[in-house]
Amino acid sequence: MVKGEMQTGRSPSGSDVAEAEAFLVAHPEIEAIDLVLHDANGIGRGKIIRRHELLGFYQSGRHLPISILGLDICGEDVHETGLIWDQGDGDLRAWPVPGTLVPLHGTRPARAEVLMCMYGLDGTAMSSDPRHALQRQVSALAREGLRPAGAFELEFFLLAKERGADGRVQPARDVLDGRASNKTEVYSVDHLHGMLPLFSDIYAGAAAAGIKAETLISEYAPGQYELTLHYREDVMQAADDLIRLKRIVRAQARNHGVIACFMAKPVEQYAGSGMHFHVSMLDKTGRNIFVEAVEGQWAPTILHALGGLRATMAESMLIFAPHANSWRRFVGQSYAPVSPSWGVNNRSVALRIPAGDIKARRIEHRPAGVDANPYLVAATVLAGIRAGLAHRVDPGPETTGNGYDGAEIGEMPVDWRGAIEAARNSTFLRDALGEDMHRTFVAIKAAEYARVAATISEVDYDLYLHTV
Repeated sequence: MVKGEMQTGRSPSGSDVAEAEAFLVAHPEIEAIDLVLHDANGIGRGKIIRRHELLGFYQSGRHLPISILGLDICGEDVHETGLIWDQGDGDLRAWPVPGTLVPLHGTRPARAEVLMCMYGLDGTAMSSDPRHALQRQVSALAREGLRPAGAFELEFFLLAKERGADGRVQPARDVLDGRASNKTEVYSVDHLHGMLPLFSDIYAGAAAAGIKAETLISEYAPGQYELTLHYREDVMQAADDLIRLKRIVRAQARNHGVIACFMAKPVEQYAGSGMHFHVSMLDKTGRNIFVEAVEGQWAPTILHALGGLRATMAESMLIFAPHANSWRRFVGQSYAPVSPSWGVNNRSVALRIPAGDIKARRIEHRPAGVDANPYLVAATVLAGIRAGLAHRVDPGPETTGNGYDGAEIGEMPVDWRGAIEAARNSTFLRDALGEDMHRTFVAIKAAEYARVAATISEVDYDLYLHTV
């Protein structure tokens, strides 16, 4: 045993080999298992093992190189993270996340999936793992007698495998009968029917994974859809639901011959795809502290939470809009917020208090695109709420009417580069994510920015090739 290595069989994640044993008995058809760890970009990385290897994984974990958490969007090493040659790219050990071993719907031969998270060889949590970053905030709130609850919304496009004559992406034809539509079709129930075979498989995949996928709508762009998720009293489970549902949607779309697209803005002239995060806060008795004691008078706690989120939004935007394409989503009158505003029953603001039953009082955090990492989004949002509650931050006046009119952008970054610099210099974000996760994430984003900035794009040729 390597010096400092924990003894085999003592899982730091709390996983139990009995879970794997029971699963294998219940699912004799399973031949292989996907081991999935999510990196800073939310990309699932890991291995596929055979059935006979599963018990060994639960007993001893699985060695993985530390560099797996220091990769850019292309899967290439980012040396500036300090996770590569500075540490000799040594192995750490990944362990299964309890309760995440599930069958994958429609796989042939039958496969399963289990999430994992990274630990040092001595069993300490690897602090550049996004899941551990969220756990830090959940644990901090627990010490303060609070428990966050929430759910994410999943917006996405279904696109044809072939580009249009202009080279642009185009909406997928209905998988039912091949019918094509380039109309927005927002809230059209009949339009949904053409994709029902695909959506039925998505719901079946979610059910197999223990995910409560709920309402389905046709969204505000051709080929755009939204799935909502059941509210969870465990916010970590809410993040797990979202990231697993993305994988389910992508796989089932591929099975039906179409592309599930999770870019924030795949089509210029239409709204992009968000990942709205609904969050409330429960005390030790299970009471929602955002609920007002007197109807018509906001609880100070929800106002302070809004204040904290507003005060920290500018320096957090890299988490909510982590890619070059993310910033194309922020356009006026497009249901994507352009300022750190708050309001009630108002979809033009960044922080919305939905109408409805006051017992379900919550904040809908709207800045994040569907391309963001839900673990890091949740960690950052919870840290902002904690700061607001601790310092009783005033949220300022409520935005009423059109939040795009006269929006006060203030110190908000206006592009990807500005967001990277704001994040790099943010004490708040360093505390929210932890020193290592902050360094890793910013270094990866800076490397990706350099890659994009050095690329000569088609728009360059279109604008300048024959004109300057």
